[in-house]
Amino acid sequence: MLLIRARHNYKAETTMTDDRNNFINDIVAEVRECRHELHQNPATSYEEFFASDLVARKLTEWGIPFERNWAGTGIVATIEGQSVASGKSIGIRAVMDALNIVEETGQPWASKIPGKMHACGHDGHTSILLGTARYLKETRNFNGKVHLFFQPAEEGGGGAIKMIAEGLFDKYPVDSVYALHNWPWLPQGTIALSPGPVMACSDEVEIKVFGTGGHAAMPHKTVDPIVIASEIVLALQSIVSRNVDPADSAVISITNFNGGTGANNIIPSEVTLIGTARAFKNEIRDLIERRLTEIASGIASLHGGRAEVRYHRNYDPTINDAAQTEFCAGIARELVGANKVTAFTPTMGAEDFGAMLAQKPGCYVALGQGVPAKDSPHNYGLHHPKFDFNDEILPEGIRYFSAIAEKALG
Repeated sequence: MLLIRARHNYKAETTMTDDRNNFINDIVAEVRECRHELHQNPATSYEEFFASDLVARKLTEWGIPFERNWAGTGIVATIEGQSVASGKSIGIRAVMDALNIVEETGQPWASKIPGKMHACGHDGHTSILLGTARYLKETRNFNGKVHLFFQPAEEGGGGAIKMIAEGLFDKYPVDSVYALHNWPWLPQGTIALSPGPVMACSDEVEIKVFGTGGHAAMPHKTVDPIVIASEIVLALQSIVSRNVDPADSAVISITNFNGGTGANNIIPSEVTLIGTARAFKNEIRDLIERRLTEIASGIASLHGGRAEVRYHRNYDPTINDAAQTEFCAGIARELVGANKVTAFTPTMGAEDFGAMLAQKPGCYVALGQGVPAKDSPHNYGLHHPKFDFNDEILPEGIRYFSAIAEKALG
């Protein structure tokens, strides 16, 4: 009797999976058109008016209720299952913003906006979430609510942080949250995920070094901030090599060294250093901030100068919940096969989805889009002017998100 029931459930599950695949195959052409429209009309952080309007138009066409103006251009849509008696809800997020890059793909759908392009695939992410919305609205094979977060300003604008600050999870409470990112460094058809940190924090560092300016021919009458700042830059590298546990990872990069008037005979009175700090753990952030201040202030004082350190915590680390990662791994294995599910190698890149994962358990995965052709735009790295999202992974992303909804709210 138990065996018969198990077979019956397996058959029902197989039928539902087949129905899902068939429906998604039917709508993928429409989703691809949305992707190409978005790609032709890119906009950077908090200016995603075209994308917001396109999303609103499609949701209206499909009869899906939504609310606009989250973090300016963001949209939250809600789809209820055949029942909501479970009281459960999940959130699925996609981002809409582009980058200030001149496109060099030569694709028929290349950017029509000078100096801006979708070089990170957010046009594809938005389209995947639209396709997921269409599928879930038509089938509603779940018990509970699915909230779809169409988020602006991931590229440095902190759109997720702003939506949360505006009360996102208060108005749309969720039990868990999910997101994906296309990954040109993985072959198409693969899904990468791992529990724990998969992306680092992204913190901003600014150090102002104050000395006493004067004539370059009489340095003994000055307190040279360029010498002080140079020594600080070198000393900061000791934080990672001598203060951080070798089993952990961290990066401190000074990327701007600004000082002087342009004249070759004037020692300035002030120098500004700007950079970034990256780590996977918040306790490492604490250590970096403390040592940055100690080193900069100490060296400046030693030379008779003064240093002011501003350490701004920007994006949180993206940390996957262990249970949710195992849940998503099971879905991934069913969709693409166990041999195509791999570990997500942590990267020092950052993602503001970390702010959502700091509030709710969830999982962030990489969806492979690389192809064998050497010069394919799908193989160029993120933020490269020749990068283009691979349309062939649109149905894969829709199937993945849809399966999450149907299983999490089964």
